[in-house]
Amino acid sequence: MDPDLLRTFVTVTRLGSFSAAAHELGRDRSAVARDLADLERDLGLPLLTRRPVVPTVAGARLLEHAVPLLLRLGAARADLARLAAAPDAELAVAASPLAVGPRLLAALPTATARVTLTVLPREAVRAALAAGAAVLGLVDRLDVPGDPADDGPEAAEPTATRVATAPLALHLPAGDPLAHRSGVRLGDLAAARWIDAPAAGIPLDRLRAAHGTYGFRPALRYDGTDVRTLTALAAAGRGLALLPETVPAAPGATAVPLVEPRLVHRVELLRAAAPAGPAAELADRLTRAR
Repeated sequence: MDPDLLRTFVTVTRLGSFSAAAHELGRDRSAVARDLADLERDLGLPLLTRRPVVPTVAGARLLEHAVPLLLRLGAARADLARLAAAPDAELAVAASPLAVGPRLLAALPTATARVTLTVLPREAVRAALAAGAAVLGLVDRLDVPGDPADDGPEAAEPTATRVATAPLALHLPAGDPLAHRSGVRLGDLAAARWIDAPAAGIPLDRLRAAHGTYGFRPALRYDGTDVRTLTALAAAGRGLALLPETVPAAPGATAVPLVEPRLVHRVELLRAAAPAGPAAELADRLTRAR
């Protein structure tokens, strides 16, 4: 069956008029009548009575099939049109949760490449680069004055370039006694209960290194990578979370700046090899914007 004939049949049946169908389809009434006659001749059955214009038993049965068939044909055409318009270039980027910030989102190409952004724990970002699953990676870390340690062995580290830095803020419930302070000191928080979120947040061992203590006990462990879940847990009073100031507080929570020590959260761009095409474009945008 010709889908154009089916479309004419469905339109005439829906409107109950050859003239109205011709107007909607942008055709002559005689052309619409010929389409219906051709379809009836093809199927060997009358499909519509003419006065009034209503489907016969065979027409009603055909209508049950024709409507979903036309919808599927339209969906197939639209899907193929999207495929034809899709850019050929692909860009795979892996990033740790706290590296996905306004800087990265603004720098991602919008039309020059098909972008896949995968959010992974820090070490998994490096593994994705090493395995060729991503051409660029972004990882975050807490810079601790006097501490040369990083999140991975230097011998295996791809070329790293700093692309963003930010001070830190403590996320806690709005009703907490500390919520109304203009700033907090890390030393005053060593005995507090924290959320241990090594993938979504700053690992607690980095806070211990920054303060030189074995404090910062976890009240709850969160093993996911969703930063919004981490801030929601802090808002619910499940523990404290220290995050870059670029991370907004969840409803019912507040973020108080960390004033001592003045720790810096850093985001680095990792490249296992010299990028090309859309990857080079993204790397250039990130490094120029710092």
